[in-house]
Amino acid sequence: MTAERKRILILGGYGTFGSNISRALAEDPAIELIIAGRSEKKAKAFAQPLGARGIQFDIFDDVDAQLSVIRPDLIIHTVGPFQSQDYQVARAAIASGSHYLDLADARGFVAGIDALDAEAKTAGVSVITGASSVPCLTAAVLDAHLPHFSKLESVHYGISAAQQTSRGVATTAAILTYVGKPFKALEEGETKTVYGWQGFHSVDYPELGSRYFGDCDVPDLALFPRRYPGLKTLRFAAGNQQKVLHLGTWAVSWLVRTKLFPSLSRMTKPLLGIARLFDPLGNDKSGFHVFMAGKDERGADVEHRFYIIARSGHGPHIPCVPATVLAKRFAAGDVPAAGARACLDLVDLKTYLRELEPLDITPLKEGPIYA
Repeated sequence: MTAERKRILILGGYGTFGSNISRALAEDPAIELIIAGRSEKKAKAFAQPLGARGIQFDIFDDVDAQLSVIRPDLIIHTVGPFQSQDYQVARAAIASGSHYLDLADARGFVAGIDALDAEAKTAGVSVITGASSVPCLTAAVLDAHLPHFSKLESVHYGISAAQQTSRGVATTAAILTYVGKPFKALEEGETKTVYGWQGFHSVDYPELGSRYFGDCDVPDLALFPRRYPGLKTLRFAAGNQQKVLHLGTWAVSWLVRTKLFPSLSRMTKPLLGIARLFDPLGNDKSGFHVFMAGKDERGADVEHRFYIIARSGHGPHIPCVPATVLAKRFAAGDVPAAGARACLDLVDLKTYLRELEPLDITPLKEGPIYA
C-alpha cells in the first residue's frame, strides 16, 4: 500500500525564495505540492511545469478560512518582510492542525516565537521559525567549530549579496526597516546600541576581493548570547557588492539616524529600481563569512574563518536549505517534536553544505590563525 502524500503549502511559492524551495520539493514523490501567492495567475503558471497545484492565498486576508479549505499538513511561509508581521499565519496553522515553518529573519519575530509554544504543544504541531541563513546556518557554523575552542569569545560575520542576482521586494524591505535605526548588540562584554548599516568596515574574501559591510539587526543578536554564554562580541553585517551603492545606503542611514528622514522601507520599490541600474557593473558572486575568535585548549588566542562563495547567481538558494531539508524530512515522517522554537539544532553544517553541492557554491575554511 502506497503511503499518502503529505500536502505541503508554500506561501509565496513563486517568489525569490519560495520558487527555489518549490523546485527542490517538486520531484519528491511523498509530497503533494501547493504553490500559493496573491496572484492566482502567477501561482498556476509557475506550478504547472512542476506538476504542482497553484492557488491564490493572501496572508493579510482571513487566513483561518483559507486554510480550512486547503487543509495542508505543512505550511512553509516565505512571504516577508517579517519585521512588519505578527504571528497570524502561525496561529492559524496551529488552529488548523498544520505544522508550520518560515524563513523569518526578523529579530523580534524569531526570538519571540516561544509565545506560541504552549498552543503548539496542545495542538500537537511543530512551529519552526527562522529556517534560513539566520539563525539556522549561522548557528550550524558556530556549532561545527566549537570543538576548536575552549572558549568562543568573538563572532563577526555577514553576507554580501551579488549585484547580478534576484533581489525580491520583501528582502529589500526587510533590510531597509533597520537602516539607520538603533538596536542592541553585544560588544566587548557589554550590550551596546548600534545603528543599521553603520559600523562601516570591509572584508577581504577569497576570490571576491574586498567588500563593504554595515551592521544589521538579526535574530542571532538576541538568541546567541544565551546559546554561547562565553561570547563577548557578536556582530552581524551585510553589504552590497557595488561599493557606491553601499556607500549611498550608509550615507542615507545617517539621515534616518538623525531623524531627518523616516524609515527607508517606505521607498523600497524606487530604491530597488535604482540598485538594479548598477547590475551591468557587477557580477553574480555572493559571499558569506564567519570569523570566530577565542581560546584554544592551551589557552592561547586562536581564530577560525569560514566562508561560502556562491557564483552563477546561486546565492539566494542558501537561505532556502533549512526549509527544503525539513520539508523532505517531514514528508518522510520525521517531524520535530510539537512546540514552537527557532530553527536551531535541526540542520547541522554537514547536512546544510551537502544540499548546496549541486550548485555553484563552495565552502572554504581558514584556521587556526594564532594572534
